[in-house]
Amino acid sequence: MTKQTRSERNHKSKNKTAGKIVLRIVLFFMLVLTAGGGYVAWQVWSDLQSTTDDMYEGAEDRQEHTARKAKPVDVDQGEDPFTVLIMGIDNEGDSVEYGRSDTMMLVTVNPNTEKTSILSIPRDTYTEIVGRGTKDKINHAHAFGKASMAMDSVQNLLDVPVDYYVSVNMDSMQQMVDAVGGITVTPPLSFTQDEYQFTEGEPTHLEGEKALAYIRMRKKDPEGDYGRQFRQRQIIEGAMKSLASVDSIMNYRSILGTLGDSMKTNMSFSEMQDLFTNYRGAAKDIEQYQLAGSGTMMDGVYYEVIPDEEIARIQSQLKTELEL
Repeated sequence: MTKQTRSERNHKSKNKTAGKIVLRIVLFFMLVLTAGGGYVAWQVWSDLQSTTDDMYEGAEDRQEHTARKAKPVDVDQGEDPFTVLIMGIDNEGDSVEYGRSDTMMLVTVNPNTEKTSILSIPRDTYTEIVGRGTKDKINHAHAFGKASMAMDSVQNLLDVPVDYYVSVNMDSMQQMVDAVGGITVTPPLSFTQDEYQFTEGEPTHLEGEKALAYIRMRKKDPEGDYGRQFRQRQIIEGAMKSLASVDSIMNYRSILGTLGDSMKTNMSFSEMQDLFTNYRGAAKDIEQYQLAGSGTMMDGVYYEVIPDEEIARIQSQLKTELEL
């Protein structure tokens, strides 16, 4: 075995020292990044909980659907299909506690099939307003009895459980679209609204103000309110996909700031966590439906009357999606 010279030993010693220094530097930066990530995670968690506390508004005195009596929905494991009633409230200012729900969509989410559906309910639908014992336009239910009465009336009409609700002021829709970085839609027809031009079949990126113009137009649409409801579903679908993306996490403060001011829901903070963690896959496949009827006048008031066979068709479809 050959003996090492002093210079060789010193060289190896220096290499070991340099190696330790590099290792310590790497470990130091890993520690900084980990600590920083922990702080960011804590900050996100704190902001989320604060905002969701502001948004929370329970739906009291509900009429429980028979399916939920047998098996209450549990989103903790990410296995149960569930429903959310989305309502756009027509009133002044940011408040969504009172007012008519001029936009009503029932969203069903099934994690087992990884599919989401969005059903539009015409605002003039003539049906029983549960809790008042009368028939009226379904969008009046929220004005009469807030979210609980609206949920019970939709539940009664479609014979499926309505588990959650989300109500938002429609004028704040543009801030929400801006918060997720805008969305892209393909207009089903060409039209101009509020100086914005939309071209049939041409993918169009919408910022908030333009998105609001896109869903406000109704009189120029040959499909009338049904055409408007289709465009509303496009906006909701685009927003859902954006919120489910990783990119939205980077802009969470803006999103939370908008939602906190203009949204109410009966989802708790922990339930929102479960939905975001366990159900994001279902946002990849979104299907749209329309509850359709015919307009008629009753005592000088316009109503949308939905045929029994149309209601039965939609009920069957929803029950299949909800595994009922």
